[in-house]
Amino acid sequence: MSDTNNRTAPAPWHLWVVGGLMVLWNGFGVFDFGATVLRFEPYVSQFSQEMMDYIYTWPAWLFVVWGVAVIGGFTGSVLLLFRHRLAVAAFAVSLASAIVSMAAGYLMPTPEEMQNPAMTAIIILVALGLLGYAMWMQRRGVLK
Repeated sequence: MSDTNNRTAPAPWHLWVVGGLMVLWNGFGVFDFGATVLRFEPYVSQFSQEMMDYIYTWPAWLFVVWGVAVIGGFTGSVLLLFRHRLAVAAFAVSLASAIVSMAAGYLMPTPEEMQNPAMTAIIILVALGLLGYAMWMQRRGVLK
């Protein structure tokens, strides 16, 4: 006997497009975080010494929040592709962490080359959009 209340709605075509693109977008964020934290020379050598000195003086909690933001976004994107309901929670944690991380960056004296309000806005809007999209997919019964 099958339980019809447990049925999952079919995945719309756009779920695969959004999920795939966001795995790439958030995957770069994870790479950026990891390469920066590990001081991966081929990557960090493209940035000025002033910028790297600034980043490496951040308090540990700020690195943790940044890591949670990017890893949460990547995890949410993968969960979205697997159509798992925890994608919503992962995107919510990612968005909250991104906001805290960005706010902290604006409250600290920041080198001019790192002041990029447009990129900050794009990151927050993408994270907000992903959370909204995942919630929409959940309401439609696409996430299980």
